[in-house]
Amino acid sequence: MSSVAVLTPESFAEHRSGLKDQEITGCVPEDEAYIPTYLEAFPPLPEKGAPGEKAGEQASAWGSKIRPIKASIITQVFHVPLEERRYKDNSQFGEGEEAKVCLDIMQRTGAHIELSLAKDQGLSIMVTGKLDSVMKARKEIVARLQTQASATVAIPKEHHRFVIGKNGEKLQELELKTATKIAIPRPDDPSANIRITGTKEGIEKARHEILLISAEQDKRAVERLSLEKAFHPFIAGAHNRLVQELSQETGARISIPPPSLPKDEIVITGEKEAVALALSRIRAIYDDKKRKTTTISVEVKKSQHKYIIGPKGNTLQEILETTGVSVEMPPLDSGSETIILRGEPDKLGPALTQVYAKAKSVMVVEVTAPAWLHRFIIGKKGQNIGRITQQLPRVHIEFTDGEERISLEGPTEEVEQAQAQIQEIIKDLLVRMDYTEVIIDQRFHRHLIGKNGANINRIKEQYKVSVRIPQDSERSGLVRIEGDPKGVQLARRELIEMVQRMENERTKDLIVEQKFHRTIIGQKGEKIKEVRDKFPEVIINFPDPSQKSDIVQLRGPKNEVEKCAKFLQKIIADLIENSFSLSVPIFKQFHKNIIGKGGANIKKIREETNTKIDLPTENSNSEMIVITGKKSNCEAARDRILAIQRELANIKETEVAIPAKLHNSLIGSKGCLVRSIMEDCGGVHIHFPSEGSGSDKVTIRGPVGEVEKAKKQLLQLAEEKQVNNFTAELQAKPEYHKFLIGRGGANIRRVRDKTGARIIFPSPDDSEQELITIVGKEEAVRQAQKELESLVKNLDDVVEDSMVVDVRHHRHFVCRRGQVLRELAEEYGGVAVSFPRTGASSQRVTLKGAKDCVEAAKKRIQELIEDLESQVSVEVTIPQRYHRAIMGPKGCRIQYITREHEVQIKFPERDDSAEAPPQENGDVSSEAEFVPRKCDIITIAGRAEKCELAKAALLALVPITEDVEVSYELHRYIIGQKGSGIRKMMEEYEVNIWVPQPEKQLDVIKVTGLVANVERAKQGLLERVKELQAEQEDRALRSFKVTVSVEPKFHPKIIGRKGAVISQIRKDHDVSIQFPDKGDEQQDLIVISGYERNVEEARQAIQQLVAELQEMVSHDVHLDPRTHARIIGARGKAIRKLMEEFKVDIRFPQPGSDEPDKVTVMGLPETVDNAIDHLLNLEEEYMLSVTETETLAAYMKPPSRYGGGGGAGGGDDSSGGPAKGFVVRDAPWNAGGNKAPDMSSAEDFPTFGTGVAPKQASAWGPKKF
Repeated sequence: MSSVAVLTPESFAEHRSGLKDQEITGCVPEDEAYIPTYLEAFPPLPEKGAPGEKAGEQASAWGSKIRPIKASIITQVFHVPLEERRYKDNSQFGEGEEAKVCLDIMQRTGAHIELSLAKDQGLSIMVTGKLDSVMKARKEIVARLQTQASATVAIPKEHHRFVIGKNGEKLQELELKTATKIAIPRPDDPSANIRITGTKEGIEKARHEILLISAEQDKRAVERLSLEKAFHPFIAGAHNRLVQELSQETGARISIPPPSLPKDEIVITGEKEAVALALSRIRAIYDDKKRKTTTISVEVKKSQHKYIIGPKGNTLQEILETTGVSVEMPPLDSGSETIILRGEPDKLGPALTQVYAKAKSVMVVEVTAPAWLHRFIIGKKGQNIGRITQQLPRVHIEFTDGEERISLEGPTEEVEQAQAQIQEIIKDLLVRMDYTEVIIDQRFHRHLIGKNGANINRIKEQYKVSVRIPQDSERSGLVRIEGDPKGVQLARRELIEMVQRMENERTKDLIVEQKFHRTIIGQKGEKIKEVRDKFPEVIINFPDPSQKSDIVQLRGPKNEVEKCAKFLQKIIADLIENSFSLSVPIFKQFHKNIIGKGGANIKKIREETNTKIDLPTENSNSEMIVITGKKSNCEAARDRILAIQRELANIKETEVAIPAKLHNSLIGSKGCLVRSIMEDCGGVHIHFPSEGSGSDKVTIRGPVGEVEKAKKQLLQLAEEKQVNNFTAELQAKPEYHKFLIGRGGANIRRVRDKTGARIIFPSPDDSEQELITIVGKEEAVRQAQKELESLVKNLDDVVEDSMVVDVRHHRHFVCRRGQVLRELAEEYGGVAVSFPRTGASSQRVTLKGAKDCVEAAKKRIQELIEDLESQVSVEVTIPQRYHRAIMGPKGCRIQYITREHEVQIKFPERDDSAEAPPQENGDVSSEAEFVPRKCDIITIAGRAEKCELAKAALLALVPITEDVEVSYELHRYIIGQKGSGIRKMMEEYEVNIWVPQPEKQLDVIKVTGLVANVERAKQGLLERVKELQAEQEDRALRSFKVTVSVEPKFHPKIIGRKGAVISQIRKDHDVSIQFPDKGDEQQDLIVISGYERNVEEARQAIQQLVAELQEMVSHDVHLDPRTHARIIGARGKAIRKLMEEFKVDIRFPQPGSDEPDKVTVMGLPETVDNAIDHLLNLEEEYMLSVTETETLAAYMKPPSRYGGGGGAGGGDDSSGGPAKGFVVRDAPWNAGGNKAPDMSSAEDFPTFGTGVAPKQASAWGPKKF
């Protein structure tokens, strides 16, 4: 009994995958366990260079060729002698410059570098990494850690390019390999010396490599041989085989120009010996062929040359290969038909036979067929011609447009068959088919085709013909008809008739307002269909609604178009006549009476008057009833509707004549005046005629008494408007307008007060800038006009005057770029005021302009001088810290005071050094005495009384600080989130609010700002305090709490699915409900907080829910775990449906549970019993399918070959002990008495670094340490 080694089935399966099928199967009966041999399970690897083995012979089952795998990580070690070290300081090895350099190189190249110091003080460097990284790192180490030397090597200049290589690749490789820098002179440099820089060792290596490259190039040679082109095919051989063999034998590269290139030169390159050998061989072939060969010439049709040449010249190569004769063909673009055969005399005959055979192997035939028949020959989608080409695939059939011939090309027999078939088709078509051509003006083509091809398709189907109408781009009138001879004639006749009808046609445009288009067309085109049916030969085209065109186009026979046009014009006239519309105001309460029971009244009026009557909707405020139709009919309908109203109430209608020009003024802005009269007079209706009608009649309708009252008020108002509506116009230059208005409107106000007329000056946007309008009573207007004309006349009289102004006051008038003078000119009709130049001693000031303007300007200048002379300066002491607040944003407050009181205000320079310590938010100590400083004094200059007013205004702007008592507890609510609350109050009341620090716990808030603003802010703050106190009280009320004791097992039910139940309780009772946390001691307490009443209601709701839950029972049912998934369903859908149906809660065991079949059902007793019955029924149903599935799986499971059994094939061992694994026979450790290796033995499995005497060789092979 042999020993066996035990392996796992998985391991065996992995190793057996490389064996052939016959090695695995068919060796052992199926009922016995097969034990393979060790060599079968583990085929040996091929041994490298085994004696007696041929290259390429399969060594073992592992395959014949195993490509060596190169290591991706390599290690190189090299030595730098002490004398070549760049850094020789050994005091701090590993910390000096060498270590820094190595660290830098490692970071840049990605390689790992280790340095060690040898006994001779030389450096040993080990570089590990990818090949590319190691080479780069080595190059840098040599350049930076080793002293550099340089040397030159001279090689021929023409060899330099071979050292550089393609794109410099060879040079880069050489530099990396030798760790040197190689400098090659430029092509324009005459020097042939190459400089090498690096270590001595690297220089020697590089020098050796460069000389090797040069030596290789010295051995190479290039020869150019000129031989007659006719003999090149003999040198190349058939399919270039001879020249390829010659290249392989000699090692030289031979380049023969292709036949298409007219060159005689053959180029041979390679080593000198190889080139010389190839040259002698080629010359020998040439000499031999020139001596032995002769030529014959034959004439072959040009069209057959391509068959002799063959695809890519293959036929010529075949003739050369079989006969040794070269066939010379004339160029395809030449007209020559002469072919020359060159070869040995005895071989020319067979070659000529082959040439003729090839020329006649393909036949070209032309079949004559009318060009119009071509597409019928081809057939629909190429059916006819496709049938021929499928039968005879080597025949090429070509149709030429516009030519009456068909070309057939291919083998003679097949071409003849194809020719016969095509001629048969042509003959049949000529009997069955005919064609004709008709010249039809191109403008009729689209009408022949019809809409979406309707006309032409009808003709094609009716007469079974094909009609070709040329494209517009062809600009041709030739229409071609092809098909059955009878059908062709009938189609031709119909087309000609259509053209004749179209020639008799005319087009007419009708102008129809677009608003009538839809009415003429009718709903779903019913009305226009009637018109088209009446005039079937007329085409009626309406424009697209988006075009907003009024043109309707008619096209058809002349007489029919005229009749249709008259008919449409009549319809349009009726529409215009029936489109008259008028509105009738009827009191809202009478609308239902006008409609009548079930709409009887309004229906009767509509039918009898033939009008359309629209009433406003019931919820609308409008009282207008709109009547549409013929004018006479509309008026009749209106009268009947008004009669109904008069019957129902004592309604009277009267008309008042009021000039049309007064209508707008009587109506008022947005109808305010006329509406006030209607409301005042019990809701009468006053109807003004439409604007532009020219009518003066105003209709008043309503109760008798109210109509008279309204009439009286309307006439009275009209009389007032008539009297006060007199208008006059006056022309005056725009520059006079300001003077006429006067300062602050004084002049114009005086005229208005005196005359009572209203004077309107043009606005800057008006086109008429000189037009002044006077409105009012006629007498007042005339008087105002007279006064204004007098003023304008005086302004037109230009005078020049002068006055004396003290020199010291001149600066006031001319400063700020003459601002005061500009204001004078604008205010006083453009008067020109000239002051003497600066530095002149003159006091005379000249004024030029209208007399009144000059006088007024002189008066104003005098006033200004008096102000300047009576000017005083008043000082106001206000602390500097308030100056900015007094000025306001961009100085707006100060500008207002200076303008209002005609003073000048000057603020002192800011003195930061004198600034008092800043107080928080304007907090000022009331105890500190205020000591005025220079920076606190503001100066006001102007008239004494105005200075006092300005001073009071400034002092009013000084902010004050007041305290407001606010409980400390409310401060944080007043401040708000991130200060938003207090910031909002400060912006709203324009004050500064200071809240004390929290640690001070003060009950005071300081408010700083203007007196009025502080008062408003105080009120706002106190109101906010009241709101917060109310909120506090509300919070106190809401903080009422109650605890409810509920068993924890009921908590999930009270919470509900995703918190649905508890969320509903919280929402219904507006309370907060907290359940105990997992770590809490009392797990049964639920806390409810909110208003007391709401809390009680919520507690009752929870207790009621608990009472219902206590009535519930819980039963366990045992269900086979294999059915659980099906009962639960996809994503729990089935179990949720079941729980909803039976109103129970069903809990399945968790994975890994001690009782995996235990399912808990909770609910009311009767529902629990029903649910359990249903679950047991489901289990019984699902178990049938589970059992069936498992039985089927057991039969289908394949028998195991590895022992251990399984499924039906397990036998008695299926429930036995652990698998034996896989066993092999004839294992090496069992041969020759060997035993299996002991893994605990140090001899069999030695550790690295310990020397152990090798024992005798075993089957495992020699041991390697």
